[in-house]
Amino acid sequence: MLLNDIINGRDNDLAIIDQRRRFSYADFRSSVANARNTLYAVGVRQGDRVAIFSRNSAEFIFTYFAIASLGAIVVPINFQLSPREIAFIVDDAAIDHIYTYQPLALDEYNDHVRQHDITVMGQADGSPDAPAIDPNFDENSPVALVYTSGTTGSPKGATLSHKNLVTNVHQMRVMGCTAQSKVLCVLPMYHCFGWTCAVLNSIYNGASIAIIRDVAPKSTIDLIREEGITDIYAVPPIYRLITKFAVKNDLKTVRLALNGGTTIPEKIANDFAERFGVVIVGGYGLSETSPVVTMSPPEEGRPISVGRVVPETEVRFVIDGKDVPRGEVGELFVRGGQVMLGYWNKPEATAAVLDKDGWMHTGDLARIDEDGYVYIVDRLKEMIISMGENIYPREVEEIVYNFPDIKEAAVIGVEDKIRGQACACYYSSKNGVVIDARALKKFLQKNLALYKVPREYHQLDELPHTATGKIFKRALTEAQA
Repeated sequence: MLLNDIINGRDNDLAIIDQRRRFSYADFRSSVANARNTLYAVGVRQGDRVAIFSRNSAEFIFTYFAIASLGAIVVPINFQLSPREIAFIVDDAAIDHIYTYQPLALDEYNDHVRQHDITVMGQADGSPDAPAIDPNFDENSPVALVYTSGTTGSPKGATLSHKNLVTNVHQMRVMGCTAQSKVLCVLPMYHCFGWTCAVLNSIYNGASIAIIRDVAPKSTIDLIREEGITDIYAVPPIYRLITKFAVKNDLKTVRLALNGGTTIPEKIANDFAERFGVVIVGGYGLSETSPVVTMSPPEEGRPISVGRVVPETEVRFVIDGKDVPRGEVGELFVRGGQVMLGYWNKPEATAAVLDKDGWMHTGDLARIDEDGYVYIVDRLKEMIISMGENIYPREVEEIVYNFPDIKEAAVIGVEDKIRGQACACYYSSKNGVVIDARALKKFLQKNLALYKVPREYHQLDELPHTATGKIFKRALTEAQA
């Protein structure tokens, strides 16, 4: 089955609510067809990589499905990235076309790229009908490259096939979404969590998607109340904001509140349940797994757990190459139809996480209890999660090292009441030069997405080191405690 085959809603049923606009499933299908013709007219063909750089919108959805329908490959780009970061992705994926909601200053990096206005996608523009996709086109062909930074600092494109995404939404049937559901899309569509859970899952079940473009407490709560939202997929900071500003009646129609991205603090979960009578259930996944690995419907959720393994998925918990007994902690391995094909043009990086038997090595430490509930314990990686966004310290450190007179640098995660986590930057200088922290911050703001820019800056005479000469980050973390 190809991605476009999951559009199951009846023509007259409501598909999308985007601000004051409402699209039926008939409108949806027509808009995708119009966008498809537009793409073909500008030269998009099977196998081409086409980028989407946009905030949440109906046009994002139309454009994504239209690209997929031509057998081309969607490259959703985080709209918070800097020009340098965008340029890397454009080069790595060899992108010639990018659909954007605002002009991008990419000329100095990528003067060959054609930028198109995504806000008009879906409208009939007189383009002739594009031909049908090649009948031999295979569901195992790539449909999306989801870029995620690695611990080496080099972003990698997790290559997802049509089968990966279709399999994952089918696995999500345990969540109970139906044609009567109204699903809040508050997470960014460029993110696998928001795209698969809020968008594809809804379309697969003929449900309605209510789009949030910019997260603001009042407008988000108003939409939940006025549209009768039933299903919410979000991250801890959003649940914190809803709890702070909403009253019980605002969420009277909500049946499902699922948390992902990072484990939700107990206080947030307890406050939410006490105020609204809805238990926040957990989920877990990775861009490399489309992303869902575990979830539990609301009636089966357990505090702190990220849920049960979704159907047709195998997991193992491994230490030093051996499976550990149930209940003990090990690195979580995953195998199933949702596991990526590999990293785009990076065979060595692929081999490091995806073994010959199809097991994805997640890099996360976890355990599973006797009832099949999974608990994420820690991360083998040094990843920092801020507002549900992944930050890899090495990537930030690489930029810090480019600042004048920096000798050594280390970035660690620190607790942040609003974002969950933020970055703290420790550094030493050459010849004892005093580094201007404000200038360093401005330099990082120019070269990184704002959510990656450290909150704290600490200059030390020397950074601590292990016996083997590596920077001893744990000592820095302990000093923060």
